[in-house]
Amino acid sequence: MSRYDSRSADPASYRDRRSDSGLGGPPASASASSRRDYDDGGASPRKLNLDGLPHFEKNFYHESATVRAMTESEVDEYRLRREITVEGRDVPKPVKSFHDVGFPEYVLQEIKKAGFVEPTPIQSQGWPMALKGRDLIGIAETGSGKTLAYLLPAIVHVNAQPILDPGDGPIVLVLAPTRELAVQIQQEATKFGASSRIKSTCIYGGVPKGPQVRDLQKGVEIVIATPGRLIDMIESNHTNLRRVTYLVLDEADRMLDMGFDPQIRKIVSQIRPDRQTLYWSATWPKEVEQLARQFLYNPYKVIIGSQDLKANHAIRQYVDIVPEKQKYDKLVKLLEDIMDGSRILIFMDTKKGCDQITRQLRMDGWPALSIHGDKSQAERDWVLSEFKSGKSPIMTATDVAARGLDVKDVKYVINYDFPGSLEDYVHRIGRTGRAGAKGTAYTFFTAANARFAKELITILEEAGQRVSPELAAMGRGAPPPPSGFRDRGKGYGSGRSWS
Repeated sequence: MSRYDSRSADPASYRDRRSDSGLGGPPASASASSRRDYDDGGASPRKLNLDGLPHFEKNFYHESATVRAMTESEVDEYRLRREITVEGRDVPKPVKSFHDVGFPEYVLQEIKKAGFVEPTPIQSQGWPMALKGRDLIGIAETGSGKTLAYLLPAIVHVNAQPILDPGDGPIVLVLAPTRELAVQIQQEATKFGASSRIKSTCIYGGVPKGPQVRDLQKGVEIVIATPGRLIDMIESNHTNLRRVTYLVLDEADRMLDMGFDPQIRKIVSQIRPDRQTLYWSATWPKEVEQLARQFLYNPYKVIIGSQDLKANHAIRQYVDIVPEKQKYDKLVKLLEDIMDGSRILIFMDTKKGCDQITRQLRMDGWPALSIHGDKSQAERDWVLSEFKSGKSPIMTATDVAARGLDVKDVKYVINYDFPGSLEDYVHRIGRTGRAGAKGTAYTFFTAANARFAKELITILEEAGQRVSPELAAMGRGAPPPPSGFRDRGKGYGSGRSWS
């Protein structure tokens, strides 16, 4: 039996977390007594009622003999090769295989079933950090495997805690910016938590509260939630956060972009200050860093790649200049060239534009559906299902789908409208080229986007992509060419008529 698994051999008494035997962590009192100075934006931890809350374990990591045998030079070489940068004191060495982590056998079986070969860079370094019980900042691009980087340690964490009593809230809380991302996280939590009978639920707006309330009242160890609906549930006394000892903020940069700062602070103010906090972001602007300073204590920090904004190098990027009025015709020509049954994701700026272009595509015989914030949750779920299954291989979307949308085998991303920031550009094209696959991104760039030309060129050059003379001229401040696209017929997919 794994040192993390405190379940007895009797299946009827699964996950008897009241027994501390074999957990491999420090005495429970060591974790619970380490209450720290904490700034949640106004609420002091001394105002929180911590009386009667159980002590909890949070350090479960034991370095394997293989990892312990790695020399400092071997560690440095491995981190350099996998583009891992670390900060913090007593940083653990990265793990090279799943068995080096020491996960319980039931977790390893799920990993094997999923077909994973080796940990991704963020998992290789993030798992030892998370299992040590320290706060963690993880900065990695989308598609890097960060969901499992925090979910598998969360499962270990849950299995080491006292079982839920009636009326208890969750042990693990994951905050996410969008409904789509929250649902996808819960799917992974269900898959990997099923073998140890860990229950999870997803709390988000746009759907009836009834089923979510019933899940919470029955008791769930893991809650994945968007901030607004979670606050509604707390204020309605359908749940509480007194038992939360493992807090995850996923896509923190996106949550701040969407204006969730006050809601996040309100939620965190109700969680015990000696919790473990894992803070994930694809970018590291000042606002994200400031929030991390307030919520985290003595954290590890792991960065995959560079903190500078850059695109996934597995994605071929084609950018060309086109007048606004010619975009639809160019879109159809591009689809004629690349359409082979593969999934194609087309991004628009507005909900209205999304619906208009989708309607026009369908009138022209293209199998397209759209997803955006004005769609009902049922309709959004159906569209995603049709797109994932390949029944409708073309999906148009606003930026609601730009973050966290995990659809396997999206071969092409098309930026019909250029986004409002370079961060969103990187995240949009990051819907392809995931999990080691190759992908291609096409971008329509107009005179109205000229202010982004210089930064876009930097991203293209860093990824080794060709920059057209027209785009380069716009980057130097020259007006865009009046002729727009250099339309030399077909060949979009091969890049012959794209920058």
